Amino acid sequence: MRPLYAVVGAGLALTLVATGCAAPAPAAGDAHRIVLADAEELGQFNPVSGYGSTGVSPLYEGLLRPVAADDTTLPELVPALAAEPPKVSDDGLTWTVPVREGVRFHDGSLLDSGDVAATYRAVVDPRSASPIASDYSPVERVETPDELTVEFHLRAPDPGMPARLLLGIAPSELLAPGPATASPLNTDPVGTGPYRLARLTSGEAVLEADPDHRDGPPEVTELILREVPDADARAQMVLAGEVDGAALPPRLAEGLAGPEGQEGLELVSVASADWRAVALPMAHPFAGDPPVRRALDLAVDRGRLIDHVLAGHGRPITSPITDAYPAHHPTTLSGPRGPDAGVEGATALLREAGWRPGGDGVLTRGDDRAEFTLAYPAADPVRRELASAFADQMRAIGVAVSVWGGSWDQIEQRLGEVGVLLGGGENPYTVDTQAYRTLHSPTAASGPLDNPGGYGNARVDAALDAARATADPAERDQFYRDAQRAYADSPGHVFLATLEHTYVLRDTGHARPAPILEPHTHGVTWGPWWSLSEWTRAR
Repeated sequence: MRPLYAVVGAGLALTLVATGCAAPAPAAGDAHRIVLADAEELGQFNPVSGYGSTGVSPLYEGLLRPVAADDTTLPELVPALAAEPPKVSDDGLTWTVPVREGVRFHDGSLLDSGDVAATYRAVVDPRSASPIASDYSPVERVETPDELTVEFHLRAPDPGMPARLLLGIAPSELLAPGPATASPLNTDPVGTGPYRLARLTSGEAVLEADPDHRDGPPEVTELILREVPDADARAQMVLAGEVDGAALPPRLAEGLAGPEGQEGLELVSVASADWRAVALPMAHPFAGDPPVRRALDLAVDRGRLIDHVLAGHGRPITSPITDAYPAHHPTTLSGPRGPDAGVEGATALLREAGWRPGGDGVLTRGDDRAEFTLAYPAADPVRRELASAFADQMRAIGVAVSVWGGSWDQIEQRLGEVGVLLGGGENPYTVDTQAYRTLHSPTAASGPLDNPGGYGNARVDAALDAARATADPAERDQFYRDAQRAYADSPGHVFLATLEHTYVLRDTGHARPAPILEPHTHGVTWGPWWSLSEWTRAR
């Protein structure tokens, strides 16, 4: 059966053609204005809560920013608000960053080291209740030797530290103690980015170019973001010319702008480190059994999932450390699984573990049945389809997977008893930030969805911890390879794919830089529009 949103996408295109709405002029107006429909809630612009924490934001800048020629390689992290690259002490415990002189916030105040320190301190302050606080736990303290120098003192050498320097910086005066959700920065952001918030109303944010930005004002002087949670509604707005573009699920995007889609629309597919996996509950009598975990990992046909659910917009993976990283262990998809991969190998593993077919075709062992529930966030159509397709494939080896959609609050209440269709890759620009929280045993700093199944593997832990403790990059990469080999021997998730994020846009006549490798959180500040301030009008 085709997913609902695939059918709707084709239906929308046909309806609009039939009504004469095939290619209207964009409502965005002139070349200096871009209007985009976004699924994300507007009014959540506080960097302490994680907005712009991966270095791409029209409103904020970090000490570093990601730069790459395209999305085929891992971006280089280069100075933004930093005057030059960080200097790292020989023991790897002190990172000294000179702050760029003369930078002004949107309110006219000058940036100094105190603003940088205040932002980082606010993130880790328990009173902020920041959802990204655990990402910065390696930082023991932040000091400011002078107005233009920041020192980060770490608890141990941290291979993920460059990615932690992407955090957007806000004025210290606006970082009062208290919950990040109550901060005025959510609705009245003040940063140093090329755009500033001009107006925020229910369902719409208007950003205008900062005429005083140090790089000069962008040619696109106005960016209008419209909050549209429903993907079909976003697609309708693109087709009707009400917006210039939107992020859409892959099949819906293909229906609109693929080979058989609407003329005048462009489909942009961007590689990402945004992975999807089935996190298995370790305490479950079936799904937590080591041979079962291995069998499920063998049985899944990742290529079919990518073709049928993602319309080909994805890449198969077996761990979050993909081939985008130099530390990737290239045999984890084929080598360790060897000739025993697939349904036949999975069936043999289950039989060796004592599982036998029951009367209804579902395997049993004693009083236990080969079944478990797989939860997914009900608002996410792609995860819903991945969960259903995974369950269909598992029937071939006698495993019954029931899929259940709920809110994240509901899912968290059932962690430990259900599998979770998990997504990750929030900050993918180092291996540590991509993999540690998911593959390492839960720690005091772990969030409930970092490793929701409670996976633990002493060999994996030792390798990941050793990678954090060494300042030698080559040695660190070897530890990461050791972690991947240990994980492949005893997996705790069924990693499925990294997604290619799909965007549909109308031709506005601009030349633009190519997109870069994207993190889990994206939306219309990423994709074709990640570098909107650099867009130029084709002449």
